[in-house]
Formats: sequence, structure tokens, C-alpha cells
Amino acid sequence: MHKPLSLMLGAAFALGATLAQAQDTKVGIGISGWTGFAPITLAKEAGIYKKNGLDVTIAKIPQKDRHLALASGDIQCAATTVETWIVWNANGIATTQLFKMDQGMGSDGIVAKPGIEKVTDLKGKTVAASAPGTNPHFTLSWILKKNGMKLSDVTLVTLEPAPAANAFVAGTSGLDAAVTYEPYLSLVRNKPESGKLIADSLQYPMVFDSFGCTPKFIKENPKAVKALVESYFESLDMIAKDKTKAFTIMGADVKQTAEQFEKSQSMIKWADRAANKKFFSGEIQAFNKEAATLLLEIGVIKAIPANMDALFDTSFLN
Repeated sequence: MHKPLSLMLGAAFALGATLAQAQDTKVGIGISGWTGFAPITLAKEAGIYKKNGLDVTIAKIPQKDRHLALASGDIQCAATTVETWIVWNANGIATTQLFKMDQGMGSDGIVAKPGIEKVTDLKGKTVAASAPGTNPHFTLSWILKKNGMKLSDVTLVTLEPAPAANAFVAGTSGLDAAVTYEPYLSLVRNKPESGKLIADSLQYPMVFDSFGCTPKFIKENPKAVKALVESYFESLDMIAKDKTKAFTIMGADVKQTAEQFEKSQSMIKWADRAANKKFFSGEIQAFNKEAATLLLEIGVIKAIPANMDALFDTSFLN
């Protein structure tokens, strides 16, 4: 007995779909709730990764622990700040940046209670920031140095960006200041009586985020790596074409409305392909040199990587 053509076609379609699913490359990506990483969430939730043959799992992992997840193989890729790749590689966690994601434009900074008007007023004060090796710790070190100060000039309390902002706004933690970023920075912006921003990433341009993977994953999965890169740019295209839908998806991930997320993202600048090429053609080299020197000074690394240009691979941007 012959099967109807419609059944045969249906079976063939189902088999094709199954095979396509089987070919999807599994990728674990580690991020935080930082606004600038939202295109990764968008790529997953909007089906961009799936369309491009990727089976992506996103894990929210504090920056201080993200390298451990990479080393264990729990994740293969991550998004983090550019200086963090220096730290990871210097401390034996081989990782390679593939593309720049965003740049802080006032989305990160130091908030201080009333009466503290400028950075130098922090001398002798209690400041909350994440652990050494994270961007908030680096941000504090960078800004203090630009103002002729050192970490030893303040009393440091280790708190992640969300709890730091919450503790600061609550006013019961004994904190004089805190380092945080969007969307948590908006908690302070929305409660000005608790304090104000005294230094941010617009005044001190040093918050650059990028996406990268382990060399092993890159070598074994070049097509998937290319798909990860292209998926990011497709996310930016979706944001440009349908802001409401994109902001709704990205905002939901950090418990914000589309309107709240739109306000948060206005203080960052996502990097398109042209911005990426510009960044990797001189900007990152200059930043890495200064950042590595500071990381060495504050004891986060014991030696500067011999070949800083080996920390990134721009071939997948073409």
C-alpha cells in the first residue's frame, strides 16, 4: 500500500527538522544582569540563535565566578568587561574575545551619600564594590587613580552591584558610597535623597564589554562562533527595527518594563560592526596597556600577558 504524498512529505519535513535540531551546536554563555549584555538575551528569546543553528543556554553568573565556569567547561563563552580578559588570561584561564558588545556612557559609576561631592571626598570613607578581578573593583581603582588616590585611601566592602545599590539606597548599611551599574544604578537615580552619582563611565571612559569563548571551543566550532558573532549583530538590527518588542524582551529579563529598559540602555552604546573594527584597530590596544598596568599595581595580576593582541580574534567579524 502506498502512503499518501502528504504523509510522506510530512514525515520528510519532520525528519529534516529533527536532523536540523541535532546539528544545532550547544553553547553555554555566562553573563550578568548588566544592561549592555541584553542583546544576548534578545538573541535567545527572539529565536535568533536557534535560527542560526545554535542551542544556547544562558547562565547568570557573578563576574567574580564566571572564569571558574569557563575553566570547568560548564560554559564555553562569556560576556564581560575588556580588562577582565586580561585578568583571566594572566591567571591561567585561556579565553579569546570575539567582538565588542557595548560601552558605558554614564551607565556605571560611583554613587555617594549627601555631603560627598567629589571623588577626593571619598578619602577615609567606606565604599562598596565587587571583589578584586571584577569591573566594579577595577572601576573604583581606575577612578581613584585618575584623582591621585589609591584603594588604600578608602575602606572597601565587598558587595555585588545589585546588593550594593540596594544597601546604599536603604541607608542602613553604613556605606558612604558604592560602585554599581545599570539597571541597579537607576535605583539611586530614582531616589536622589539617598545620594548622587559623583563619577561615571561618561566622565571616565573605561567600561568596555566584549564577548569571547575558550580557544578550544573556537577551534572546534568555527561555524558556531561565526553564528554567535552574526547573532549579536542581528540582535542590534532587531533593536533598530522594533524597539518596543526588543525592549520588552530585554527588560523582562532584568525585571524592567520596556520604558524602564529604554531609559537604562540610553546610557550605553552598543557596538555595531563598524564600531567593532574601529575598536580593535587601536582603541583596545591603548586601553589594554593602561588597564594591565593598573591591574598589576593593585595586585589583581602578577604579570602582564606577553602578547596582549592574542587576547582577541577579529577574523569572525569579517
